[in-house]
Amino acid sequence: MLGRKIARHGLAIVATVLLGGLLSTALVRLAPGFDVDEEQLDPHLNAESIRALRQARLEQHNIFRFYFHSLERAAHGDLGTSLSLGQPVSVLLRERTPLTLRLVGLGLLLSWAVAMAMALSAAWLRVSAYDALTTTISGTFLCIPAAALALLSVLWNVPGALAIALIVFPRVYRYARNLLGKAYALPHIITARAKGVSELRILFWHVVPVAGPQLLAVAGVSVSIAVGAAIPVEALCGLAGVGQLAWQAALARDLPLLTNLTILVTLVTLLANSGADVIGTMLRGQEA
Repeated sequence: MLGRKIARHGLAIVATVLLGGLLSTALVRLAPGFDVDEEQLDPHLNAESIRALRQARLEQHNIFRFYFHSLERAAHGDLGTSLSLGQPVSVLLRERTPLTLRLVGLGLLLSWAVAMAMALSAAWLRVSAYDALTTTISGTFLCIPAAALALLSVLWNVPGALAIALIVFPRVYRYARNLLGKAYALPHIITARAKGVSELRILFWHVVPVAGPQLLAVAGVSVSIAVGAAIPVEALCGLAGVGQLAWQAALARDLPLLTNLTILVTLVTLLANSGADVIGTMLRGQEA
């Protein structure tokens, strides 16, 4: 059963990544002003140079031909060349991925630490005033746009990972608090409390294991939230990661770069969600 589930996830990932890349290519190609190149407005260029610039973009006019040629080249390790930066896409990704991985990893770690500390303490204490305080704190950060948090991190000179954590933690807290609250309402928890089992033991032995598989699913979703948050944070904080690269590629309508970045982000998101689902299935299988 587990092998079939992994195979099903693998097929879904391949199909979704290919479709996501094609849709990204189509959206960028059909966007207004796609064919406009600032270099063509340079008065120092002659007619032949302008014709050469237009010729370089000729392949991109046919969406399907461009996409399938890109896939064919990618199968041989060639991800193409960025039109705006003039460098191979593979080199750009290799240089910028470590910084983004570090930011997203630290951001996720901080966000989960804060969210779970608040959710567990609220579920354990069961004090209305404390519950309202934690809900107000998370709700406040939920209302602040990601770009505003990124700007504040620049003004206050705090690490970009902290800005990502502040964007992700209220979303994690909301789901974690609700899952723990539902687990507390189960009949066996009421029975355990009636038998005099301590609240701490009830929380870690009976509540957290029940909410564990759902929390794993939230962990998978939080990865995609953190990756999305990295784009405004890196762009506004001047951090040379993949998020900043995506921002620059979008502004320049750099089709080869945007297609590869879309495929990369789609792949990371699907792997995180599928990994959480498979691990949850394995845990449920062990319990059964």
